[in-house]
Amino acid sequence: MGRRSDHSRAELEALILETGQNLMEEVGFAHFSAREVAKRIGYTVGTVMRVFGSVDALVVAINSRTFTMWARWLEECLQGAQDGQRIRALVKGYFDFASQRRNLWSAIYEHRVPDRVGIPEHLAEQRSQLMNIVTHEIASVLPNERKDEAERLSRSLVATVHGHCSFALGGSFALMGEADPFDLAMRRVAEILRANGANVD
Repeated sequence: MGRRSDHSRAELEALILETGQNLMEEVGFAHFSAREVAKRIGYTVGTVMRVFGSVDALVVAINSRTFTMWARWLEECLQGAQDGQRIRALVKGYFDFASQRRNLWSAIYEHRVPDRVGIPEHLAEQRSQLMNIVTHEIASVLPNERKDEAERLSRSLVATVHGHCSFALGGSFALMGEADPFDLAMRRVAEILRANGANVD
């Protein structure tokens, strides 16, 4: 029988999120189950649904937690990086996170958030941490007259890196005979930044 009063609601929410993220990393989005999360924490699936409302809302919260983890990862990658190597550190950080936390990374893109669920403001703020880091670094290499374009340009560059990373992890680049997807992604990023007036290696 599931426990019903061992934790406060806040404690229970934190427990579900931690357990859910661990399960997501272990089995991936396709095999993720709120019932398995409930089983692992010793509560009923009904309790999990009462806390989060739906499986979709739970996955949104887990993926938002992953965004925070990813942002911290990038911050660590940037620590100690020389000015001329910070963009490279960002791109490398993207590839490394995706390859080392593959199921968590994939779940962000595999889950489609239903309109009825949406993303609550506090979770949207969690998710924005990653793009804030990227935008800050992109703005730092752009000339003054182009800095107001940093946010939009950053979204495009993330999409470019994501595409290269997806092809790399999915095996498409290997089938094409491409041996160094990271180098290819880095070259495209540098080309785009130079085209926008940035001075990058």
